[in-house]
Amino acid sequence: MSDETEDFHAPVLPGEGASDYERYLRTDELLALQKPAGERVHHDELLFQTVHQSSELWLKLATSELEEAASLLGRDQVDPALRLLRRAVLCMQYITSQLDMLGHMDPWEYQQIRVVLGHGSGFDSPGFRQVSRVTRRIAATFDDLLERAGLELTDLYRRGRELEQLHELAELLTDWDEKIWVWRFRHYSVVARAIGEDTVGTQGTPVQVLGKLLAQRQLPKLWQARVRLVELFDAEREGG
Repeated sequence: MSDETEDFHAPVLPGEGASDYERYLRTDELLALQKPAGERVHHDELLFQTVHQSSELWLKLATSELEEAASLLGRDQVDPALRLLRRAVLCMQYITSQLDMLGHMDPWEYQQIRVVLGHGSGFDSPGFRQVSRVTRRIAATFDDLLERAGLELTDLYRRGRELEQLHELAELLTDWDEKIWVWRFRHYSVVARAIGEDTVGTQGTPVQVLGKLLAQRQLPKLWQARVRLVELFDAEREGG
């Protein structure tokens, strides 16, 4: 068929769907993953599922980018790793901001949704588990990179812009860890707003336990380095 007669609206990709857009994105399957209206115990179930399912997609992308960034750093390819880290950090911002939607659920009406969650809990999120795993991996890769460069983390910061690439890498990893902390805090505040802080969650875990976990850092060395920098700066000032 010539370009003059070709129907550019007709799908050419294999699969289900009336258009190539629907076939490529598999929208029939995607939009069938939420409970239909007749099966929902409350209107807000669609909101609840949409927020959490989309969060899993963003976490899948974020951890995929972090995984590839770790591989690149293992080959001393810092620049392309920085690009992927920026994407991953942005993914965390997206999943945190969309938690605002859950604040539009009434706490009394949410109880109806809570009943049908079974033992479902954010602790079982595949994306959350992947975040912990790939963060540990990139932390080890970063440590190896500094070791190959003959640098301590505090030395990297003290030499600052002299080591622009590595400095930006350290700051992006700090951004990543910070965004994880903000996301977890925001999630905790959503839970506390919905069911209170003196309640037991769907897996028998008190909500207060979630609050205590907030103090944990995924990349503690980056935060400890800041404490050491304060000590070094003060010592130099007093000695100078």
